[in-house]
Amino acid sequence: MADWWQQPLAALTAAQWEALCDGCGRCCLHKLQDEDSGEVFYTRISCRYLDTDSCRCSQYPRRSALVPDCVTLTPDNQAALDWLPPTCAYRLRARGEPLREWHPLLSGDPDSVHRAGISVRGRVLPEEHVHPDSHEEHIVHWVEEER
Repeated sequence: MADWWQQPLAALTAAQWEALCDGCGRCCLHKLQDEDSGEVFYTRISCRYLDTDSCRCSQYPRRSALVPDCVTLTPDNQAALDWLPPTCAYRLRARGEPLREWHPLLSGDPDSVHRAGISVRGRVLPEEHVHPDSHEEHIVHWVEEER
């Protein structure tokens, strides 16, 4: 029998869904969208609630109330997956692709995502330290890199 993370997203339990997150923190980066093309650009600016060491939300249960535009991913809103980084397990599984070898479910080690250079650890600025008019100055391209 296949491992549960190889199943379609809709077949996962709530606990399995949550466990699919690799803990990279890339989804917690501020994004800019070109009004004309619709292209999404990642910045190195993180949500104020992202613990930049663990790369996990410090207010996870309350995140949607605290940050109204925080998208809660569910198997029912897979359209939201398009803006996630190409390495994101939710995006990969929605496309029927396997997890990357550094994913903690495969490696058995929650720090493997950090050692692989996938997480935002050491690469971001919390939003409260960045002037709102300077977000374009903080666009990064390492988020789109696939490893």
